[in-house]
Amino acid sequence: MNFLQNHVEALIFCSAQPIKVVDIQQCLSEMFEANIPKEDIENAIQDLLHKYQSDEYTFGIYHIAEGYQFLTKPAYQASIGILLKQSAKKRLSTAALETVAIIAYKQPITKTELEHIRGVNCDYAIQKLLDKELIEIMGKAETLGRPLLYGTSKKFMEYFGIQSMRDLPQPKDFVTTENEINPEIAAQLQTPDHTKDDSAK
Repeated sequence: MNFLQNHVEALIFCSAQPIKVVDIQQCLSEMFEANIPKEDIENAIQDLLHKYQSDEYTFGIYHIAEGYQFLTKPAYQASIGILLKQSAKKRLSTAALETVAIIAYKQPITKTELEHIRGVNCDYAIQKLLDKELIEIMGKAETLGRPLLYGTSKKFMEYFGIQSMRDLPQPKDFVTTENEINPEIAAQLQTPDHTKDDSAK
């Protein structure tokens, strides 16, 4: 197979955005330490466009926004749409993430204690976490009214890919992500209680 075509294909594949011919040319010229003619790159792209027209492939290269990008073919949009919808349902909201973080570090904890830390009502977040089986009721507190105590479940560790509650990051290690934990809440988790025996989990 054409050596240049392989590199052009790799650059288009790894680019998160449509990549322009000029950008491909700059990358390859730097790598080979030689000027790569623009027409050679365009010819390679045309060969790739023809290659991925085959029904053998569920994806192809598309010319959009003055660049080229790998995209799945329209025939598979329905199944991909279902997958994306299911993935969105599995993703925790910021409120749920903050709530489960507090539970993980402060368990066993009552709803009142949770709401004191978050500063908002946690009914909906708690119910969502119970529905997803990420938390469980661990009993009742020995205080007035005997409120329910919440803690994390075995599924919590599976969901977050940890072997033990001791694998949880320290609050000071929290970084900004798509689901960012409020810095004020993270500051209140400075004394994690996850060093307890995990045998009950």
